[in-house]
Amino acid sequence: IEAGWHHTCALTTAGGVNCWGNNHDGQLGDGTEVDRLTPVDVVGLMSRVNAIAAGERHTCALTTAGGVKCWGNNHDGQLGEGTGTDRNTPVDVVGLTSGVTAITAGWRHTCALTTGGGVKCWGNNHDSQLGDGTEADKKTPVDVAGLTSGVNAVAAGRRQTCALTTAGGVKCWGNNHD
Repeated sequence: IEAGWHHTCALTTAGGVNCWGNNHDGQLGDGTEVDRLTPVDVVGLMSRVNAIAAGERHTCALTTAGGVKCWGNNHDGQLGEGTGTDRNTPVDVVGLTSGVTAITAGWRHTCALTTGGGVKCWGNNHDSQLGDGTEADKKTPVDVAGLTSGVNAVAAGRRQTCALTTAGGVKCWGNNHD
């Protein structure tokens, strides 16, 4: 189960995704922008999903094929599909239709752990939470500098991201003001 700002999603035992709550940006993935008091199926994701991640007003799924699909708010490019257009059904993240083992969603950014142990991030980058050495938002995935391999896990916070390395260390980037 994953909770965003005002929406919640669950991964079913059948590998499907159900979401409920606020849907103003299409973050429930049911093809509408209608708030839901009870769970609804995410379009096209009734099976073959391994993991889910919910950001502030967007949601992503990791498929059994190792691909990433996202939907909802896309003002900062956090859906990774190359535009800034909100989507009320899942879309493929550019370049990540396979080869991903884990996903995480922050406030308005998203990151993926690749099968090679690297980290890629996209979306809001105002505090350098994408780790590419800039503060420019990215609408498609970019490599995290220095972490193209050697990572076991990744976790995104509101405006920061951290990685657990294969050596057992932790590396973090982004907002450090709080």
